[in-house]
Amino acid sequence: MSQKSYDNTPTLYLIPTPIGNLDDITVRQKNTLELVDVIFSEDTRVTINLLRYLGINKPLISSHDHNENITKEKVLNYLKEGKNVGLVSDRGTPGISDPGYVVAKYIIESNFNVVALPGATAFVPALIMSGLDTEHFLFYGFLNSKDSKRDKELEKLRFFQYTMIFYEAPHRILDTLESIQLILGNRNISISREISKKFEEIYRGKISDIKVNLCVKGEFVIVVEGCTSENNYDHLTIIEHVNLYIKQGMNQKDAMKQVAKDRNVSKSEVYNKYHEL
Repeated sequence: MSQKSYDNTPTLYLIPTPIGNLDDITVRQKNTLELVDVIFSEDTRVTINLLRYLGINKPLISSHDHNENITKEKVLNYLKEGKNVGLVSDRGTPGISDPGYVVAKYIIESNFNVVALPGATAFVPALIMSGLDTEHFLFYGFLNSKDSKRDKELEKLRFFQYTMIFYEAPHRILDTLESIQLILGNRNISISREISKKFEEIYRGKISDIKVNLCVKGEFVIVVEGCTSENNYDHLTIIEHVNLYIKQGMNQKDAMKQVAKDRNVSKSEVYNKYHEL
C-alpha cells in the first residue's frame, strides 16, 4: 500500500538534530519543529537547549528506550486528535542507534503518516573522511557490551568484504579495539572522535598503532577495512586461535576441532601444537 507523505493529514515527523555543532540544524528541521504541536524527545534536557537556541517553545514529552511501548500510545492519541507530532533523539537521527523505531513502526501500522527528514547522523561523516572504501559498506551500530557476545558478533563479520562502521562508548573503546584486532586482524581503520564538536579528532592507520595514542574521551565512530584475504586467521597462532574459541564459550575439544576446520589441517596437528603450551 502506498501513502503520500504530504497529504495534510496528522503526521509523525522523525526529525534529526545536530550531533554536536548546533549550527548544523537545517532550515527544514527548524521549520518542522515550529510546525508540530508536541515533541517527543529521548532526552528533554538536551532538546530544550536546542529549542531555546532556535527560539522555539513546544511541549516536550520524554520518549526513550525504556518507555517507547508506552509513549507510542501517546503519540497515536495526539495524531487521532488531529495534531502533528515531532520525534527527536538527543543527537542525530531517530532510529539510528537511537530510540524511534518502536514508535515509528507502531504509527505506520496504525495507518498514520510517518515522514523522516534528512539530517545529521555520525556514521556518514566518519565514513567519508576515513580514507577507506565508501562504495559499499555496512553500518553495524553498537557491538554487544559483553566481551563474549561482542567477539561472536565480530566472528560473523570476519569475512565481510566491505567497510564496516561501529559506534562505541569511551569506557569500552579500547576493549572493542582489542577484540577487533584479535578477531579481524590488524586492519586499517579510522576512528572519528567528537564529530562536529570543538575537539573533533580523526585517527587513521593500523589498529595496533591507533590504540596506543587514542584519547578515550567523547563519542566514537570506528570505521574498519573489509576482509581482503581468503583466510583472516593468518594473524593468529594456533594457540591464540583455540583460545579465541574457548573465550567465546566452546570447550577445548570443540575449539580445537573448529580451528582444524578453519585452517584445513588435521585435528592432531592442532592438538599437538596447542599442548606445547
